[in-house]
Amino acid sequence: MHIAVLLQEAVDALAIKPDGVYVDATFGRGGHSRLILSRLGEQGRLIALDRDPTAVKSGEAIADKRFSIRHSSFSGLRRILQEMGVTKIDGVLLDLGVSSPQLEEISRGFSFRSAGPLDMRMDTSNGQTAAEWLATVTEDQLEWVIKEYGEERFARQIARAIIMARTRQPIVTTLQLAEIIAAVVRTRQRQRENMRHPATRAFQAIRIYLNQELEELSLVLPQCVELLNPGGRLVVISFHSLEDRMVKQFMRAGASTDELPRGVPLREKELQRFSKQTLRVIGKAIHPGELEVTENVRARSAVMRVAERMTLNG
Repeated sequence: MHIAVLLQEAVDALAIKPDGVYVDATFGRGGHSRLILSRLGEQGRLIALDRDPTAVKSGEAIADKRFSIRHSSFSGLRRILQEMGVTKIDGVLLDLGVSSPQLEEISRGFSFRSAGPLDMRMDTSNGQTAAEWLATVTEDQLEWVIKEYGEERFARQIARAIIMARTRQPIVTTLQLAEIIAAVVRTRQRQRENMRHPATRAFQAIRIYLNQELEELSLVLPQCVELLNPGGRLVVISFHSLEDRMVKQFMRAGASTDELPRGVPLREKELQRFSKQTLRVIGKAIHPGELEVTENVRARSAVMRVAERMTLNG
């Protein structure tokens, strides 16, 4: 069962209007979507997206005339809405990363807790599997992926070990890959500190790279701002430092008024008229409370940021 992270906080942050139009761009198993629907009136509308065909099938079971779901990655947001005749929305939620069902379904290959095919694709109908990629990737490229996307200090040693291992036999299961990585990373220091599984960072890096998660995020954020009505909310839940950094920088850039000389005595409405400011950051980053982390350990790394679309210039 998938437990939606920061469920109440995320939906509260959207500041739902009963007759508003909202997008849940990561349906998952519908936790956030169902709560949004409960706060919408009869004239409200919720459009959900997910790149995982299994999630889309789950969403299609919701019998609610106010709700519709489409199979799409983030980058298709604008196109999907245009096809549906929607030009503006009042809020959008991005819940990044993988869902509990994806992690727990052995055939998906996201987890190294049990042996399964090395797939790692969020969209199982498209793209290269992790096993196929590892069979041909160069050592330099593999090192770069693990270092950049996994922030793994043993990236060079891991890449070398994987390349050497594949000369002996194809790497086709999650446990095979995890054992190769663990043999390199399991140092005395890490054992003493009782840290996370030694394959965690490398698995995460390969998944992020294969699914182009950071690229998709960079493409959808500007689309969200473009599509939001004035006063509309952008809510993003991240689980990885690179994602959160990207969201934080994007929101800060949108809220920046650096185009104007410092000290110019303008009120907020006047300031916005003469600047290119498009967003207003709402509050500080929000983290799950102790109770939520206790009940759902996967929530421990979640960070939620919220921004509001400014009134259009002019």
